[in-house]
Amino acid sequence: MKKRSQIEEKYKWDLTKFCKNDEDFYKRLRKLDKEVSKISAFEGHLAESDEKLFDCLELNEKFGKEHGFLYIYANLRLKTDNADEKANEMCEKINSFTTKYATLTSYIEVEVSTFSDEKLKALKKDSKFKNYKRYFEAILRDKKHILSKQEEVLLSKLSEFMNGFSDNFDKFSDVDLKFGEIEDSHGKKYQLNQSNYSLYAESKDRTLRKNAFKRMNGKYGEYINFLANNYISDVKEACVFAKVRKYKSALNREIYDEEASEKAYKLLIEKVRSNISVVEDFFEIKRKMLNLKSIAVYDTFAPIAIDLDYKFTYDEAINLIKKALAPLGEDYINLLDRAVKEKWIDVMPNENKDSGAFSWGCYGATPVVLTNFEGNMQSVFTLAHELGHAMHSYYSNENQPIQTAGYVIFVAEVASITNEMLLLNYLLKNAKNDNEKIYYYNYFLVEARSTIFRQTMFSEFEEFTHETFEKGIPLTSQLLCKKYAELNKFYHGEKVEQLDEMQYEWARIPHFYSHFYVYKYATGMICAVNIADKLLNDNENMVKKYKKFLSSGCTENPITLLRRCDCDLEKEDIYDNVFSVCKDFIEKWKELI
Repeated sequence: MKKRSQIEEKYKWDLTKFCKNDEDFYKRLRKLDKEVSKISAFEGHLAESDEKLFDCLELNEKFGKEHGFLYIYANLRLKTDNADEKANEMCEKINSFTTKYATLTSYIEVEVSTFSDEKLKALKKDSKFKNYKRYFEAILRDKKHILSKQEEVLLSKLSEFMNGFSDNFDKFSDVDLKFGEIEDSHGKKYQLNQSNYSLYAESKDRTLRKNAFKRMNGKYGEYINFLANNYISDVKEACVFAKVRKYKSALNREIYDEEASEKAYKLLIEKVRSNISVVEDFFEIKRKMLNLKSIAVYDTFAPIAIDLDYKFTYDEAINLIKKALAPLGEDYINLLDRAVKEKWIDVMPNENKDSGAFSWGCYGATPVVLTNFEGNMQSVFTLAHELGHAMHSYYSNENQPIQTAGYVIFVAEVASITNEMLLLNYLLKNAKNDNEKIYYYNYFLVEARSTIFRQTMFSEFEEFTHETFEKGIPLTSQLLCKKYAELNKFYHGEKVEQLDEMQYEWARIPHFYSHFYVYKYATGMICAVNIADKLLNDNENMVKKYKKFLSSGCTENPITLLRRCDCDLEKEDIYDNVFSVCKDFIEKWKELI
């Protein structure tokens, strides 16, 4: 794999919009560190006048915006080379400041929460505080979960020590863990790493698929006691902090904090479980297509249309995505051109770069995207997905003040998967033969299985781990592996052969360190399938609704925002529509073989 210095500059993102360089980072951090103490002058005085409250909130937003630039810069430097000592040092510096800043400002929410309900409602209506309307609504809603000033200070200081489990995992997984070589059916050897695992998992060579699966998961199994202890500590932190803040559970806290819906969460699991036949039918038709006597877990990503061998350059991928997303309008396509021209995207894999892909950013600068582009069809879909995140952030930032620009995670996957669904529909519409159609039917069903069924399974695993601790039952590596194996057996169906190494797979899932994040992929795809269908069939009306959604940030709770796109996650029909599409694709696939 290439070193960072060997990657062409046109494939690297431009971070100068955050900081000019490392020297600029340190200069601005020193200045911010010196000035941030000014916020302490308001402590104990917020109730004295509306002017002092407003000045305090505005100063906090000013400091918060600058902190965002510095935090993003340091962390993005690290994401492209986790072994970079200078980048690690900058992250340590900004993390230390983050804790200091959180401690200095922890009094603000506490003091505002002591205002009477009448006062908070009056502030919410005051035109001077119009950008803080949602802030005061949140205070009114969260009063019972806000602690005393001393307790909030203590929790902010503890966060520096309690939030490191994800970093432990990232450094171990992306830097320290090495997977060595694997062989195909002809004895040819391949170097396995995080970035190319998906290529081997999708290989036509069954032996290579199996060896990649066994080596990847088995390697995590060799360190399962450390990984389990690290994850269990993260679970304990989430559960204890939820209890301290008087939530019913860690799950209750995550749903409540985003103003999401426990009804939607439970309905998702219920509907997914009751439609497991979709996965079973999919794997059965896949078994026949692969001409296998039995299908194993390492066959689930095997290529079906064996005559197709897609390979794209980066420029070809961008052009394909632009054609597919044309229904979203000229302004959307122009933004995609800007993303390429202005180098929002870090494209190619390099040594010690974060695996996978993400979009990130802060208010006041255009977003960025990290990918590890391998040139296959999956890389194109991943790029379209992450650009969906970036466009959502751009539209929200452009149309909202800083206070309401940041959308919650619950809606974060909708725009990204909508992009994927539009790309899929474009490819299906322009398929030249039955083999191509089969490829895309397979792709959609793989995505549905991975995003809806698999992420729901992940969420069940998370719910089990957190509830087990909350019930006072000891968590162990053996218990985690046993439960994960049981869930995989159900979610794959009885006919899919499991391997012992599957029990360790949970230990390599980074999203488990973002509590109850994963189910939002499932609800995101469910909404996206419905939105994409409406964009293609009721374009003018739906484009307006969808652009308004992209531009709304967190101006309303996520359930309400999605309802404005005709997606009601508290009703069964939106789920049934998606499973109907799955079944329709399976039937169309059967007609072609």
